Parts: sequence; structure tokens; C-alpha cells
Amino acid sequence: MDHRLLAIAHRAGNNIADLRAALAAGVDFVEADIHLYRDTLEVRHSKALGSRLFWEHSRGFTRRRDFIVPELQDILAVADGDPRLMLDLKGPSHAVAARVAEALRTHSPGVAAAVCTKQWRMLDAFAGDPHLRRIFSASDPVQLARLRARLRRGRVDGVSIRLRLLTAPVVAELRRATDLVLAWPVDTEAELGHAERIGVTGVISKNLPMLTRLVGRRSTPRS
Repeated sequence: MDHRLLAIAHRAGNNIADLRAALAAGVDFVEADIHLYRDTLEVRHSKALGSRLFWEHSRGFTRRRDFIVPELQDILAVADGDPRLMLDLKGPSHAVAARVAEALRTHSPGVAAAVCTKQWRMLDAFAGDPHLRRIFSASDPVQLARLRARLRRGRVDGVSIRLRLLTAPVVAELRRATDLVLAWPVDTEAELGHAERIGVTGVISKNLPMLTRLVGRRSTPRS
């Protein structure tokens, strides 16, 4: 088992208290979901909030008026230069990428971070920022096939793949084109063990106690 397996706190950056807890736990990255909504970069994951607060319609979102959603600049202020943010860019508009790039240059100039998305064209907005790691995400077999073809043309900073799509041979292939192969969701010890066995280099999990134990293993000598 690799004691250097990266620990990424899934969606913890969507809430100020969770962000602080994840950073304090020593995880390697804290993921935050970024949406462009009514000209504002909101930090949220609609599926995690439930119908009481958000629900999706073809024309937008409906929300409770008394519910405050953090904005990207709020998250950057709390991080205060910490390089462990991983911003997951959400659609449908590709304009979110340019706005996030602008916000990072304004509020966190030169600070290292990671950006990931299933809409890979968005990553072009960060091509001029070498301190920002661009991660290609895939959530279904079609996307994974396209990603494998893309990686045969050249190396990338990293990939983020749904765990059930991965096998040891696929992971070995991906690792020939990138040093960062992240698997998600990895929320149980059984899923963590499977992810380690197939050779991924990092796991994305909502289970902060498990991630804390994973980080703690690094200071434990191997038997």
C-alpha cells in the first residue's frame, strides 16, 4: 500500500466550516464546486443541498431567500494563500472558467491551486498560469475513452475518474501520461482499499475521518 496516497476532501470547500476543518486535518486538496449564477461565482453542489434549498429547473434554480451561498472570493479569503484548493468548474456555461481565472489572478495571484472539470475546454482559460494544475475529469465510459485517447497525444497535469470505471491496467495506462490519477467517490474503507490496489495516486472522499487516518499513515513506518 502506498503511504503517499493523496487525500482530497470531496465538496468540503463548499462550506466555510468544512473548508477550515479539512485544511486543519492536513488533507492534500480541498475540493470546491464552482458555478456561475447570475454573474456570481457561487460555491455549492446542488445535489448536496437538497430540494429544500435548491432544485434544478431547465431555466435555473429556485432557492430559499434566507440561505446564503458562499462565493469564490469568500473561499479564497479563508484559504488565505493556502495552495490546497481544488476548484471543480461546473457548467453549462463555459464562461465560468474565464471568470474563475480572473478571480484567482485578482484575489490569489501566483498561489498554486488545482482546477478540474468534465468540460475540458474550460481548462484552456488557465493555460497561461503554470502554477495552476489542470485536471481532466471523466464520469462515464464514453468520457474515459475520450480521455485515454487524449492522453495518448501527450501528458497532462492530472485526471479525476469515477472509481467504478477504473481497473489496474487502465490506471497503469493513465499513469504513463500523468503523475496524478485521482479516483472518486472513495467514501468507505473498502473503496479505499480497492483504490490503493489498482494503483491510483489519490482519492476524493467525503469521509474526512478516513482521510485524516490516511494522512496519519504517512508518519507510520512501513512494516
